[in-house]
Amino acid sequence: MLQEALVPLHLKWLRDTKERLKTSDGKNVVVWELCYQMDEEVLSCWAKHFRNQYCFEEEIDKLRDGTGLNRADFIRQFIFPDKSDGFGPGIRAGDFGEILVSDFLEFILGYWVPRTRYNKKDIPDESTKGCDVVGFKVIEKGEESTNDILRTFEVKTQFSGDKAKTRLQDAVNGSANDPTKIGVSLNAIKRRLLSMGKEDDAKRISRFQNPEDHPYREKSGAAALFSSNLYDPNLIKTTNCQNHPNVANLTLLIIRGDDLMHLVHELYRRSADEA
Repeated sequence: MLQEALVPLHLKWLRDTKERLKTSDGKNVVVWELCYQMDEEVLSCWAKHFRNQYCFEEEIDKLRDGTGLNRADFIRQFIFPDKSDGFGPGIRAGDFGEILVSDFLEFILGYWVPRTRYNKKDIPDESTKGCDVVGFKVIEKGEESTNDILRTFEVKTQFSGDKAKTRLQDAVNGSANDPTKIGVSLNAIKRRLLSMGKEDDAKRISRFQNPEDHPYREKSGAAALFSSNLYDPNLIKTTNCQNHPNVANLTLLIIRGDDLMHLVHELYRRSADEA
């Protein structure tokens, strides 16, 4: 784990339950729990972190200029997925899950995770194409090593409904397609970094774009997030990973927590109101 001082406050609510499940083909599933509280300081810090995934602070006033909208209303109408209409709630849940797994990968597992996936959305109520989460680990700064790691995660959520669904299996199936998407995803990340003026970070992506000539290790991940009332260990145990192309390097992660859809809406509300 990275130094505690670098870890965002909200990740102190994420704990390893030490519960370990086995899939039908014998793969380990680690189970973490998000034990959040209505703590004003932590939620405000989390809301700012969350908002910055979509729009940097210094951009908001420039973007809303001409709309006649204040910051909060502009963000709700043009930046964030809608709370109630159409696909909006599902996109909110999915984005929340991907951002939390990105935090897990960066601050708990120690990867560099470029945060470019949400800040160039043309349509707020649509999900961004490509790999859900991509992280990188370079063993020796400035040097290439075959032990450098590119890790992807496919993320699925279920925060509402009356019956648990096979979301971990869905994540495994989605992760199996990541090798066919990674090239396009790396190019998209690089283009966004360049458009943000982050040329050094864009060069870091270049190291991973030609695995044939510049080999590295590839690790995969499948994560499913559940509201606690929809967490069904027996259903998770039916997950089968045998057809995954990188099954030997596949991590399976569960994150559960109470009433997570309520938390999702609260974070989006705060992120807009406190902008």
